Amino acid sequence: MLLRSVRLEDFRNVVAAAFEPGPRLTVLLGANGQGKTNLLEAVYLLTTLRPLRATRLAELIRFGADRAAAQATVDGPGGARVIGVTLDAAGRQATLDGQPVDRLDTYLDGLAAVCFSPDDLLLVKGGPDGRRRLLDRAAWNRWPAVLGEAREYLRALRARNAALRGDPGPVEESFRAPLARAGARMIRRRRDVAVELAPHLAAAFAGISGGGPRAELSYRPSGGFEADGDEATLEARFAEALAQRLPRDLERGYTSCGPHLDDLLLAVDGRPARVYASQGQQRALVLSLRIAEVENLRAALGRPPLLLLDDVSSELDPAKNAFLLDYVARLPGQAILTATDRRLIEPAAGPGTRFLAVVSGAVGALDS
Repeated sequence: MLLRSVRLEDFRNVVAAAFEPGPRLTVLLGANGQGKTNLLEAVYLLTTLRPLRATRLAELIRFGADRAAAQATVDGPGGARVIGVTLDAAGRQATLDGQPVDRLDTYLDGLAAVCFSPDDLLLVKGGPDGRRRLLDRAAWNRWPAVLGEAREYLRALRARNAALRGDPGPVEESFRAPLARAGARMIRRRRDVAVELAPHLAAAFAGISGGGPRAELSYRPSGGFEADGDEATLEARFAEALAQRLPRDLERGYTSCGPHLDDLLLAVDGRPARVYASQGQQRALVLSLRIAEVENLRAALGRPPLLLLDDVSSELDPAKNAFLLDYVARLPGQAILTATDRRLIEPAAGPGTRFLAVVSGAVGALDS
């Protein structure tokens, strides 16, 4: 995928803006609060249909406006396409070449983006929510159909939770079956992408740390069962876990195990990173996770995804920043970086680097 142009209206603090990224590295420069991250978030929304920071899509609409819109021209395996997303009180509408899209996997075909932001530095020490989101986004990039499968699971989860809070009796079992089926599919996808990411994570961490400690990751279902086996096996294990927890779930009124509560375990030399890794190792681990995503997609799809970096150079020590910028400079794909200080990203700036100034949500050219 090659991002050719981006336009947005009433998105966050941006009234209207348009820019054309370069084929390799584009740098959005500006002071804090000018809208650099908002531009990056619009690109992320266009290429993944997911918000980067917002918990609700309505947060992306500029204050006082009724709707927000973003549009981009992209070159993909099937040729040039125009993708768009409109946000209003009714929710989100995706368009492809100007026509509304109902099947999200059709829209996402050929699109893939990986974003590294300062918030990622909480992935190791923070709660499992962030790690689940990382794993799911890696899976959505890998297999766009996962987005629909995740929605199916959430519908089944809400249905069972509603039954638990009512007068379930024997009815709960009828809600348990679709939840186990949809959950097994999510567990398999997450497990498979975790298995793919693991060697890329180890290689990137070794490169950053100069060998020495080994980084590891593994996926742990919250039902207390192993994640190996085929989908039918996982479905049976999940259904059994739901049955065993039924008295507890009836008492609490919600489902106490399943993909909504699973975790991605991160370790250094076999010891939990959350407890034993140093601060430097934690940052190296997070950086390695994002590089692992890129390299996994590059291996699976035959091309790297769009790489988005939100002011991460200011959050990394000089050695890790140098490693990251060297990686970006060598990556045979497109990357968009935000920065407040041009000097921080100069090592990655090759002859074709495009520098753009961002001031109050407006974008203008800078001399390279």
